[in-house]
Amino acid sequence: MKLATYLDRDLRAPRVGLVTDEGLHPFAVRHSMRSLIAGGRDVLDRAADHARAAAAIDLAEVELLAPLEPASVRDFVAFEEHVEGVRRSVDGVSGVPDAWYDAPTFYFTNPHAILGPGAEVPFPAACAARDFELEVAAVVGAEGRSVPPEEAGAYVFGYTILNDWSARDLQGREMQVGLGPAKGKDFASTLGPWIVTADELEPHRDEDGFLDLLCTVSVNGVEVGRDRLSNVGWTFETMIAYASRDSCVVAGDVLGSGTVGNGGCLAELWGRHGSQEPKPLQPGDVVTLEVEGIGTLTNTVGVAPPAPELPPVRRRDGAARAAARDVSR
Repeated sequence: MKLATYLDRDLRAPRVGLVTDEGLHPFAVRHSMRSLIAGGRDVLDRAADHARAAAAIDLAEVELLAPLEPASVRDFVAFEEHVEGVRRSVDGVSGVPDAWYDAPTFYFTNPHAILGPGAEVPFPAACAARDFELEVAAVVGAEGRSVPPEEAGAYVFGYTILNDWSARDLQGREMQVGLGPAKGKDFASTLGPWIVTADELEPHRDEDGFLDLLCTVSVNGVEVGRDRLSNVGWTFETMIAYASRDSCVVAGDVLGSGTVGNGGCLAELWGRHGSQEPKPLQPGDVVTLEVEGIGTLTNTVGVAPPAPELPPVRRRDGAARAAARDVSR
């Protein structure tokens, strides 16, 4: 199934629909995407049967929204080629860190800054090195803790496309502190155009168990990069196992694959070329991600109003810091 969230203009509220060749069939108002995911397959199948009985709405007349409000978003960095190129671009260092090969590393990004298809992306006004990131994301369908890899397939509800927008100049500066990206990623991620349930993509698995999907990205209609999802270092099942290790995943969590290689983002190409070619995204640019078996996700680049200035840091010399540690005074 393909499950979308759209704006019901009569209700003036988001509503879930089933996407078929006929168009979009609305689910009962009581259902949200999160409730359908958490309810399990039996609940989804019954709800979908009722939805199919409703008249279809022409998709061209529908305003699609982000398919769900994620419980959390973990974004992995699972493509070796991407790591090598971006590391050179952002950090000025060549090669892939040895630690990358130990486990599928991820960072948490902002679940409150999720945008949907067609939305304008508000890049920070202070950013000049605007970038996209072409990813596939798995949507978790059940709660689990320290899930064994061989059981993790049962926790995948479905898949969608993720664009992990990146302010590269902000990211490069703040990562010098030794933490992961923060404001370089915090402003927006887009999901869509819908969620494809896991069973629909099973025929695309290769002999090693990896999903083999062609992924492409274009800017203003010109293709910039393409790769196959099967070039990823770990399966989504392994990512779920690692994310839940000594922790937990819940229904509605989103796990990004990380950016595909071979031009899945501009920074990778900048690292390889030694210059910002192709040039960073400009306001008004239209970025389209396409993933075989899922669909296309298109957004326009925008710029947010300037943010308020921060007060300067309080600097203290060694004597002042020592005095502050003397709590007996």
